[in-house]
Amino acid sequence: MSGDDEPLTPAGRLFQQPQMNQVIHCVIGLKNQIDVDLIKTEIQNSVMLQHPRFTSLMVRDHRGVEHWRPTKIDMDRHFLVINHPVSEDEDEDDESAISEYVSDLCTVSQLSTDKPLWEIHILMVHKCIIFRIHHSLGDGISLMSMLLAGCRKLQDPQALPSISIPNNKPRRTFWNILVTLFFSFIFVIQFILRCLWIRDRKTAISGGSGVDLWPRKIATATFSLEHMKTVKAYIPNATINDVLFAVISSGISRYLDFREPNGLRDGVQLTGLAMVNLRKQPGLQELSNLMKSNSGARWGNKFGMILLPIYYHRSNSSDPLEYLKRAKVMIDRKKQSLESHLSYKIGDFVMSTLGPKFASLLNYRILCNTTFTISNVVGPQEEITIGGNPVTFLRANNSALPHALVLNMVSYAGKADMQVQVAKEIIPDPKFLAKCFEDALLEMKEQVTAKI
Repeated sequence: MSGDDEPLTPAGRLFQQPQMNQVIHCVIGLKNQIDVDLIKTEIQNSVMLQHPRFTSLMVRDHRGVEHWRPTKIDMDRHFLVINHPVSEDEDEDDESAISEYVSDLCTVSQLSTDKPLWEIHILMVHKCIIFRIHHSLGDGISLMSMLLAGCRKLQDPQALPSISIPNNKPRRTFWNILVTLFFSFIFVIQFILRCLWIRDRKTAISGGSGVDLWPRKIATATFSLEHMKTVKAYIPNATINDVLFAVISSGISRYLDFREPNGLRDGVQLTGLAMVNLRKQPGLQELSNLMKSNSGARWGNKFGMILLPIYYHRSNSSDPLEYLKRAKVMIDRKKQSLESHLSYKIGDFVMSTLGPKFASLLNYRILCNTTFTISNVVGPQEEITIGGNPVTFLRANNSALPHALVLNMVSYAGKADMQVQVAKEIIPDPKFLAKCFEDALLEMKEQVTAKI
């Protein structure tokens, strides 16, 4: 081992295991034609290359333990410029062509370990940039902060984008502490049982062991943040996350009505697995500290997992706003608990005592025992530019998981795009599923408007 080598964090080692080898894809649409040389210059001068993890190789010592080893960056090896349409169908629009290209990346393309674990694909014809970054380099919050540090506001080219992140700290009373302990105990027991043997009932959207190797399709569900705010105003103290989960609950019920019109009884539970950021002050406000090489406690992967159950209800016989009421009750209980913090501590303990292979096995099992994954990353509120080129959309997804359904939402400039990634042999019609989610929000918004 070289004297300059730095060991990977426990989470970084986890994401190097074959079953959990994850690459994050950040997909950026641009308004104008892309100047490749300008993008290279922007990346070369960005905070990204000031952080040692983006200028280091991942190497293993004689014991098989992973380390970061500093190396010299060859920018040309990290850029893949594609000058032709990426779809064989000449009539396919940019949206579909980009989705098809990214869905292929989810299963067939890993990052080479003979260079730092990131690369940038530029689809010239489709005016799109795809950042591919290995999950061992950082989580969604870290990488979003890093990416936006190289952007500027469209209306103020000298200003960094701003991210509004609510900080709702509950007031700690004796009763609240008892409630927190109660829910924490219940949810952690449920979490452990999920890791071991309890699993969701098989439905038309269920995945399982080996499904992470199956071909993928991606569609995008687009939501208006104004519509989501209108819906959340229906219930006092509701949040955008409450609305999002209500939309997912309703949308999945709608889809299952179509795929299993007579096969499910009302109230069947399907469980989502969500990643929760555990940093106290995430976002660009702390970026200067987050990117410092000596702030390893902040940069990297610091998130816990929580289980989010939804319940199937026939969409033609239920009030769409009931999904919101159920979602708020469930998520409020999750917020009152320490489930995400304790799941992080459990994972860290298993990694430290039993090693990454056993931790990878447990993570893989909990994915196989649940039905879908969901993440929600808050993006900038206003329009931004990269190298002076206006950004039209921001999206994110990751390598395939044992789930047949993976949902990744990023908000940007008044709208939220949710990438609906599916195993196409199980869910062959992701565009229809995406429309189920969009229609669920519109129906909720219409119901709220009618009640005002």
